[in-house]
Amino acid sequence: MQVRPHFRTIVLSDVHLGTTGSKAKEAADFLKSYSCQKLILNGDIIDGWQLKQYGTWKKKHTAFFKTVLKQIVHYDTKVIYLRGNHDDFLDQVMPLRVGKNFSIRKDYVLKSGDKQYYVTHGDVFDSVTSQMKWLAYMGDVGYTFLLWLNKLYNQYRGWRGLPYYSLSQQIKHRIKLAVNYVSDFETKLTELARARNCDGIICGHIHQPAIRDFNGITYMNSGDWVESLSALVEDHDGNWSLLYYTTDMADIISDTVQEISIS
Repeated sequence: MQVRPHFRTIVLSDVHLGTTGSKAKEAADFLKSYSCQKLILNGDIIDGWQLKQYGTWKKKHTAFFKTVLKQIVHYDTKVIYLRGNHDDFLDQVMPLRVGKNFSIRKDYVLKSGDKQYYVTHGDVFDSVTSQMKWLAYMGDVGYTFLLWLNKLYNQYRGWRGLPYYSLSQQIKHRIKLAVNYVSDFETKLTELARARNCDGIICGHIHQPAIRDFNGITYMNSGDWVESLSALVEDHDGNWSLLYYTTDMADIISDTVQEISIS
C-alpha cells in the first residue's frame, strides 16, 4: 500500500460546494492523497448564495465532507472551517466547536515554526461583498455564466484533441480593472497581517493561488477548486508551497483501493 505524504498543515478554500462549477470530486481526491495534522478550510467551501437561487447539492459534495471526517478519524486531524462570503450563513452559529477536532470560526492565527500567519478568507476588504450584496450577487451570476461558457469551450477543445484552457482565468488576467483589484487586494491583506503583528497572511477569495513577499510580509493565497484546483501545504520544517490537483491522484486512489481489496 502506498504511504500518503504527511503535512503539518493543508489549506483549501473556495470549493463552492452546491454549484455546477465546483470540482468537489477532485478536491476529495486531493485530500485522499495526503494526510495532515491541521486542515484549514478557508471560506466559500459551501456556496450558500447559489444554493438559495439555482444551485444543487450532489453526492460528490457530501463525499467531500466525508473525506474531511475520515482525516479526523484516521489521522486525528484538527479541522478549522473559516467563514467566507458565500457561506455567510455560518454567522448564525459562529463560533462553534464540535468535539476537540472541528471548529467554525471567522479567522485564525496559525503558528508556523517561529512565525505567525493571520488566516482569513479575504472578503473582509471587499467592499462589494460586505456593503453592496445585491451587486455582488450580480457579479456572481456573471461569473457563473463565464464558467458555463468555459465548460462549452473546453468540450470543443477536447473534441479537437486540445488540452484544457481556462478561458475565464485568461479573461480576468486581461481586464485591467480585475488586475488592479487583485493587486489592491494583496496589498491590503498584507497590511492587515502587519497590523495583527503577524509575519504573513493566508487567504483565498479571489481564486488566484500565490506565494509572494510584500516588504517582509508573506502573502499566501490557496487558490480555488473551480478553476486552479490548488492548495497551500506546510511541511514539518515550516516551509510552504502550492500543490495542484493532477489526474494521477485519482489513479493512485484507485490503485490503493484495489490493493486493499486484494489484501
